[in-house]
Amino acid sequence: MFTAPDPGRVRLRSSARAVLGVSLAVTACLLAGLPLPAAILGGLAAMLALFTVADPTVRRQAVTTALLPAAGLPVLTLATLLHAQPPARDAAFVAVVFCGVYARRWGARGHALGVFAFMMFFATQFLRARPGELAELYAAVALALSVAALARFGLWCFERRTPPPAQPAPSPARGLARPTTRQACQAAFACALALAVGQAVSGTRWYWAVGAAWWIFVNTASRGETLVRGFRRVVGTVTGIGVGLLVAVPLHGAVLPTVLLLAACVFGIFYTAGPSYSWMMFFVTVLAGLLYGLMGVLHPALLGLRLEQTLVGAAAAGLAVALVLPVTTHAATDGWVRRALLAVRECMAHSTRRLAGDHRADPAPHIAELELLLTRVRIALAPLLHPLNPLRARRERARQVLAHLDDCARQTRALAEAAADPGAAHDIRLIAACHRVESTLLELAAPDEAATGPAPDGAPAHHPGAERALAHLHDLEAALVSLAAPLRSGAPGVFAQG
Repeated sequence: MFTAPDPGRVRLRSSARAVLGVSLAVTACLLAGLPLPAAILGGLAAMLALFTVADPTVRRQAVTTALLPAAGLPVLTLATLLHAQPPARDAAFVAVVFCGVYARRWGARGHALGVFAFMMFFATQFLRARPGELAELYAAVALALSVAALARFGLWCFERRTPPPAQPAPSPARGLARPTTRQACQAAFACALALAVGQAVSGTRWYWAVGAAWWIFVNTASRGETLVRGFRRVVGTVTGIGVGLLVAVPLHGAVLPTVLLLAACVFGIFYTAGPSYSWMMFFVTVLAGLLYGLMGVLHPALLGLRLEQTLVGAAAAGLAVALVLPVTTHAATDGWVRRALLAVRECMAHSTRRLAGDHRADPAPHIAELELLLTRVRIALAPLLHPLNPLRARRERARQVLAHLDDCARQTRALAEAAADPGAAHDIRLIAACHRVESTLLELAAPDEAATGPAPDGAPAHHPGAERALAHLHDLEAALVSLAAPLRSGAPGVFAQG
């Protein structure tokens, strides 16, 4: 895990900056004379600001960070005022869940604001906040967000040296077929169920079940992805509880070692969030245990209750994706594979236009989009590739699809590099190869649009500068032909239902 690729050491720098920002935020809250619960809320607000704000440019990140109080403070107020009215509180919590997930339709900013709003409601239950404490909580959130912004945009703004990432084209779905609308319905159902069962398990710590159900839905698109994420959350929680019993409980809230371990947990959460959800949940669980220790309420039974509530949340999420507007792993994967193939087509089209002398054609943006789509394909395929998947034929087919897609991407990148060679020029072989590749791509990604016409003629004679491009086109064609077999072998769809 800790040897996973980290290009440009972005994860390392983000993790170190998170420790700095959260530490400064909590210190500022304590120096301002705020009580420990308010300082804990301030630390959470700072961590969320550094963790969830992921807009493509620094300017947009700053705007989103500035908008966090507008999303979080009204929810914080509502949760605090309704604390003594359980029916109204529960209904409001489910409504916040729905709105928080639905907000993802507005991209990274909507996602960050939705998460922040949800966590303000969650934190209110964790801290058992009362209306008389609202002024202190407001001050803690405002001060912590200001300090976190100073750390991110002033003291350590390495994003200024990083080009903004490209984004894949949005899905054209509408209504209940829109992913954010569907997930909002699923998450609301899951959290309502988790809330009800969680309260039956414990009348005081039920919110852990709601939190587990909520976070399982982040970055998932299908039934299989959600189930795998739920399994990984349980694994991370179990191991975190084991360490909590060995470390957090014996500390009895001793300040210095607890603070040092809290900093290590913040670093671990940020450093492992991308590569491993299980490891991230391990650090989250240990961090929660340490915070309970600081508050003087930690005991082994409390950690056991956290595991029970996590199981409740994971089960609720599993039922939600199975019963409410379900999307199979096949449907999600099929859609992402087709979008990736269409991105390959766009890359190839711009590369060949550049080879033909059109210097306005630029395959680079489409290469960036292809990389993002391949990441989504890997996430969608993860349930089929999971070692616990008992369907070996589907697992092998998924492995072949991913391997051939990676080969397509490699040849597409190489073709774009060849197109950048000013000595390259198209010849009749290149035109014919481009036509064959485009036909193969359309047959796989959009059969109704498959090209059927003859290859264009009248092209110039052979040119040595096109040899590299021609070789990559031939290899790309071979990779697409190899990809066709596993894609078409899983009737009634790419991977059959799963």
